[in-house]
Amino acid sequence: MAEKRSSSGKRVVRVEKSSGARESAPERKDAEPPGETWHATPEARKKAGTLRLLAGLLWALAIAGESVAIFWVLRQAEINMVLLVGLIVVIGALAIGGSLLWKKANRLDPAERKDTVRFFVQNQLGAIITIVAFLPLIVMILLNDDLDKKDKAIAGTIGVVVAVLATLVSVDWDPPSVEQYTAESSTVIEITGEDLVYWTSSGEVFHLCEDASAVNLESKDNTIYSGTVAEAHAAGKSRLTKQVEMERRQCGFSADESEPADTDSSDPSEEPAP
Repeated sequence: MAEKRSSSGKRVVRVEKSSGARESAPERKDAEPPGETWHATPEARKKAGTLRLLAGLLWALAIAGESVAIFWVLRQAEINMVLLVGLIVVIGALAIGGSLLWKKANRLDPAERKDTVRFFVQNQLGAIITIVAFLPLIVMILLNDDLDKKDKAIAGTIGVVVAVLATLVSVDWDPPSVEQYTAESSTVIEITGEDLVYWTSSGEVFHLCEDASAVNLESKDNTIYSGTVAEAHAAGKSRLTKQVEMERRQCGFSADESEPADTDSSDPSEEPAP
């Protein structure tokens, strides 16, 4: 990783260029908003493919655990409650692990929102798999005649709680899209002349430059990271800051320095300039 110092003395670390596919404009004064659709680089797609493969493996193990519980544990004359509950917990952990990897892959290589069916399935596949991994098992527990009412209530309750928790974690509440990345990259390139943004490990959004007040306030470890829009998303950042107009002036990109700050676009999670 390349490293330098900002004007405030913080470390500015350039992450390895591996996740974004938009090209930088050569000079800001001639830069126009790109009309091309954002595409993941081959490196990003390869990494996303690896993550999806690992997610699929964890999900397959979760389904296998469900099968063991249904076709072996619940068919014993004396059902081992410890083993049954243990399998429920393991299935939940595997489902969550697979979903987290899948969501990370989607941030490297997102789907297009205009393709409604694929967009939904790709982003919510973790929740779908989790339901598949738990619903038949919970039904079989509740219908099992070899479990007394107490054990059935315990196993059923634990199954429902773990299933709901795993499903909530698996749902992607704010799924990324090609359209979002395209719009954000276009905005950044139009303003700065290149697809380069800044973020911190503790912040939730990314910014236009290393001197923006919000990114410096967010930097608890005295480090600021820089990279493409896609790299910022891959690092877990949800979107471009809403304080774009303020940061244009703070970063020296504003054409009209006398223009007042756009306070209506501020975000509650972002602190204004001191």
